[in-house]
Amino acid sequence: MAGGVQHNKMAMDPAFVKLGNMQSNRHVYFRWTPRTARVTFMYVAVVPVLLGIVAYKTDGLWDLRAKRKGDLLVER
Repeated sequence: MAGGVQHNKMAMDPAFVKLGNMQSNRHVYFRWTPRTARVTFMYVAVVPVLLGIVAYKTDGLWDLRAKRKGDLLVER
């Protein structure tokens, strides 16, 4: 319980130190390339649109409350 004594002395792995520094400074090293622009567009526009289309097409199609064995999920 005495202060000033380090019991867990371990040498830091240089690869982990480099990875940690790179991840904390990612905004410094980021560059817009055609690939990063394409990936960003996919996550910002295409994925939400596809999820919206699926949600709109299946809205009210299934009623999952109070179903019993043998009941149909699709409402007609």
